[in-house]
Amino acid sequence: MKSHRLRHNLRRESMTQGLALIALLVMGGLAVAGPSGILAWSDSQHLLEQRQKQLAGLEVERLGLRNRVELLDPRHVDPDLAGQLLRDRLNVAHPDEMVIQID
Repeated sequence: MKSHRLRHNLRRESMTQGLALIALLVMGGLAVAGPSGILAWSDSQHLLEQRQKQLAGLEVERLGLRNRVELLDPRHVDPDLAGQLLRDRLNVAHPDEMVIQID
């Protein structure tokens, strides 16, 4: 009877250890390849770097547009920019200018 109980306890302990091992392996797998694991983290870092570069480019574009808006302020328009825009919009040129058409 004692040996039967001992075998039963050993079997139960071995099953518990097996389940614990499986749980640890699953958690380890998720830590490496899961949605927030190490592999996904490196992809997220790469995507973050791309977005930061894109944001920097957009910031430069925004500053350029802000400058253009300031140059076109009706209270003090930049004469060079106004002349350029008029020539572009009305398709006219000064006699000393050369027009180069780019296709």
